[in-house]
Amino acid sequence: MPSFEGLVDEIVFRNEDNGWTVMSLKPDKGRAFTVVGILPFINAGERIFVEGEWTEHRDYGKQLKAEKYENVKPSTKSGIERFLASGVIRGIGPHTAKLLVKKFGAETLEIMEKEPERLTEIDGIGPKRAQMIEESYSRQQASRQIMVFLAGYGLTPNQSMKIYKKYGDNAKLLITDNPYRLADEVQGFGFQTADRMALQMGFQKNDERRLKSGVKYVLTDAVQSYGHTYLTRDKLISDASRLMQAEEALVERALIQLILKGELISERVSDDDGVYLKNLYDAEADTAFRLLRLIHSGGEEVNDDEIERSIRKSEDQQGITFSENQKNALRTAAKSRVCVLTGGPGTGKTTLIKCLMEMLSKFGKIELCAPTGRAAKRMTEATGQESRTIHRLLEYSGEEDTFKKGVDDPLSAKTVIVDEMSMVDIFLMKSLLRAIRKGSRLILAGDKDQLPSVGAGNVLGDLIESGVVPVVRLTEIFRQAEKSAIVRNAHRINRGEYPISNEKGTDFFMERIFGAGPASQSVLNLVKTRLPGFAGLDPVKDIQVMTPMKKGETGVIQMNRMLQEALNPKGIKGEFEKGEIVFRLGDKVMQVKNNYDIEWRRGDETGEGAFNGDIGFITEIDPEDRILTVTFDDGRKAEYDDDTLDELELAYCMSVHKSQGSEFEAVVLPLITGPRMLMTRNLLYTAVTRAKRLVVITGREECVKMMVDNDHIAKRYTALCERLKIMEGEKT
Repeated sequence: MPSFEGLVDEIVFRNEDNGWTVMSLKPDKGRAFTVVGILPFINAGERIFVEGEWTEHRDYGKQLKAEKYENVKPSTKSGIERFLASGVIRGIGPHTAKLLVKKFGAETLEIMEKEPERLTEIDGIGPKRAQMIEESYSRQQASRQIMVFLAGYGLTPNQSMKIYKKYGDNAKLLITDNPYRLADEVQGFGFQTADRMALQMGFQKNDERRLKSGVKYVLTDAVQSYGHTYLTRDKLISDASRLMQAEEALVERALIQLILKGELISERVSDDDGVYLKNLYDAEADTAFRLLRLIHSGGEEVNDDEIERSIRKSEDQQGITFSENQKNALRTAAKSRVCVLTGGPGTGKTTLIKCLMEMLSKFGKIELCAPTGRAAKRMTEATGQESRTIHRLLEYSGEEDTFKKGVDDPLSAKTVIVDEMSMVDIFLMKSLLRAIRKGSRLILAGDKDQLPSVGAGNVLGDLIESGVVPVVRLTEIFRQAEKSAIVRNAHRINRGEYPISNEKGTDFFMERIFGAGPASQSVLNLVKTRLPGFAGLDPVKDIQVMTPMKKGETGVIQMNRMLQEALNPKGIKGEFEKGEIVFRLGDKVMQVKNNYDIEWRRGDETGEGAFNGDIGFITEIDPEDRILTVTFDDGRKAEYDDDTLDELELAYCMSVHKSQGSEFEAVVLPLITGPRMLMTRNLLYTAVTRAKRLVVITGREECVKMMVDNDHIAKRYTALCERLKIMEGEKT
């Protein structure tokens, strides 16, 4: 990795919020060149040592992208004068810098540090100004020492800047006392990073702070990576012991202390002791309580005659005839305070929702909502009434997990209808229920056979399994939907039967290919030329590539690189790198984690929040300031900088999990091989049901058959079902 020592000639640009700097460096040998990177405390006139990689900027040419840097104290009189003249020290300008160096020479900085009272020997510097200079110089030295201290533990300038912004000048003291606090308090830091630092500092493996942090990390990772709401006590101790290579007895003692302090909650679940993070325990318990209260709340009832009139009216308006099963579904939903409508594609969920809207409109306002912007947009198009994301319906307020609508300011709606319920996690369900008035109706529509929510919990599955919430199962396929091979094959897959492809006039194709390389090349050809020519599809807006895995030749990461180069190649458009991703003007991108604070605008409307799964396009880009604007599907525009760019990923290809709640004109699905735990029937079913007009699977037919045969569903540790049963039993 190239490294240089030299003089900072000029600071061309600096983003004060994140420390991103563009500067000119004059090395000891050779010509000056541009250095870019997170260099927050570097100033003109200073000497630095910098290490990095050469990059080529489209407009500005060759640049060194800094990975590491160190300040080198200027030692010559001219170097010291230039450093002080830069204005970095409050109270010193070019004139005063010249006077100081003339008086103290090469010892100027040492005198400022050790004998600041001598500064009054300079004309124009009195005791107050001398104190101001001393404090400013001390603060600057302290901030630099912190950055050097953190760099010594292998942290990048970007990581160090996050820590400094969090703790300021107290960073070194706080981290030295307990580096494990980073895992709890600084976004983007996990237990492994904090643990590596702590062990380098000399912390012992059986240190109580380490053991507690490790236990919380295992539980947090179980929530974030696997969707559990709790872990059994034995599993938590075993997993934490293995992670930290610590005795189980010591881990158990740390766990007991966390429980006693109320940081974790322990409760008997089924035949095991379950351990929860406190916020998850509260969310699950509150959801069960509020659901049951809503189920048993009184309110205006729809009489039988009104139900039958509405059914006949809907049949006339929509030109259909409801089956007896669908009529019974409508009767059950109309009579219930809470009801689940579940069924696969083509079974008429949307048709029933439109009939229920007609039936229940006389009681007051009806609100439609869905977990994602795309799902809400689809619901609006299907029903003719505005549907919003749940976050927007509840008026997200900008503070994490906080909504304006809630217990103190509930929704005015008499009926709330939620679509794509399989995507709703336990936190969102809790927030929604807190905003619904007693006596209102809640209709939850979703497909129980899709993948569960990305977030914690298995809300739809638990509600259905509990037997406490009325459930309507839609199984018959509408005659019009039966014409689609996508719909027929989705139901075949769900029943454990192999899909039928390549029939004449079909919308479901299988291209049999062996090998990941040929499969990825086939995907490129399909997206770039074959499908646009065959079906008149836009290769970026209409066609979505999905894959089960992130890594490998047909994984999300590699496919995105290939598709970006094919569909939005490097050229005259603006671009810049963030980690391993190059962002370009026009790129299709996805928000991959909830950000409750990012500001957005939509015309005259403003708000906060972008959420996991939101899809949009880069519509503005400033490579120099490293800021880009994303316009999401629902028209929201949000700006991203170096602090938030790691929340974006390219979305030419996405994982099947991330596709939930979305619908695309065409889906291209490369299937070659993969781990059995991942390559499951419900994953294939979810992928196929994302397509409206066309599905193309490219790969091995044996892989498709293996997925259909594999009906394994990874167990999620959740207790909503059990809570509902117990609480309902207590009521009766």
